[in-house]
Amino acid sequence: MSSEEKSHSVAIAILYQQDQYLMQLRDDIPGIAYPGHWGFFGGHCDPGEHPDDAIHRELMEELGYRTSTIKLFNLYPDPGVVRHVYYAPLTVPLSELKLMEGWDWGFFSPEEIQDSKRYSQKAQGTFPLAYPHQKILLDFMAFQLHLGSPKK
Repeated sequence: MSSEEKSHSVAIAILYQQDQYLMQLRDDIPGIAYPGHWGFFGGHCDPGEHPDDAIHRELMEELGYRTSTIKLFNLYPDPGVVRHVYYAPLTVPLSELKLMEGWDWGFFSPEEIQDSKRYSQKAQGTFPLAYPHQKILLDFMAFQLHLGSPKK
């Protein structure tokens, strides 16, 4: 069995408004990846599910958000996991969404991404940004600068 066959796929989304990036504070429970860390919305692809379909399902399950403008940014393979990273503008205010998974949510500024941490009012503490997610966001911000910031 190849290492790719042993890997599972996840579909995660960079959701942004202007220069702010919506992140989820993951529950602080054992057994999940990066408990108590800020990370992207999204999750595991079901068996036989294409990542393009998984990202739409995950955004509905976690936020009640449907978008037709989501695009694949890049693949990030690591031992045991292949991250399919998508991006889309968040075209509604947070008040129109519902956090259905995770401890908290909030927008990260570029400075907070560089610092790799952010305070959560709800959780009453400062929590780290999961390392792979910081790297992906820094790559995405460089991509935006190179192409000119995506509109909306």
